[in-house]
Amino acid sequence: MLNEIVPGGVFAFLLVFMRVGGAMLLMPGIGEIFIPTRIRLFIAIGLCLVLTPLVGPVLPALPASPLRLFLLLGNEILVGVFLGAVARILFGAMNTAGTVIAYQTGLGFAQFYDPSQGTQSALVSSFLTMIALVVLFTSGMHYLLLEAVKDSYILFPVGKLPDLSGFAEIATQFVAESFRIGLQIAAPFLVYGIVFYAALGILTRLIPRMQIFFIALPVQLVSGFVLLAVSMTIAFTWFIDHVETNMAEFLVAR
Repeated sequence: MLNEIVPGGVFAFLLVFMRVGGAMLLMPGIGEIFIPTRIRLFIAIGLCLVLTPLVGPVLPALPASPLRLFLLLGNEILVGVFLGAVARILFGAMNTAGTVIAYQTGLGFAQFYDPSQGTQSALVSSFLTMIALVVLFTSGMHYLLLEAVKDSYILFPVGKLPDLSGFAEIATQFVAESFRIGLQIAAPFLVYGIVFYAALGILTRLIPRMQIFFIALPVQLVSGFVLLAVSMTIAFTWFIDHVETNMAEFLVAR
């Protein structure tokens, strides 16, 4: 009955759309909440038109049971959401680094709505996250994310129930790695903050009547901006290497 209602070509396209659409829902740059839903839909449909002929040979035949069909579609959505989520987790490195930098440079009070995270965060964190998106596309690294979606049909075959424990392990690994990279990017600011506040403490003991913190605040802000400008190139080089190294785990060796 399903063979009469749903032609094989439509079924193949729908199967690919479930995985690609799930990935585009969370993928950095494309799945941002400030991107109109219609634009994201058009991008997903365009990618499906390209991918369907490529992955067609590995797609299963149209199941005879409607229950089997819904389970198959649900499985594809799960894999797609997982791929988009792990790519989103990698971007958490810049959010972590920006938050640490903000509090070490005295800018933690400056809060701004971060459209990438969908919540308020430190101004420096929002700035670094948006720059990370620009660097992702200008470096061509977004093609790596799309290639990971294509190769996922080999790593996670259609119709085979994914290993949820393996998914959880990979997600945990990516979270830990992103947190480590974020702290490494913010390491110069941690050192700067420790030295700066230690020096303020000594000055406070030497000149107790002087309002040291009010006098030192402009120096702290200017020094923080200078250090941020000097370290941005290295920081985003580490970030791009971080994204490339981790997303390479989802690519099939050629």
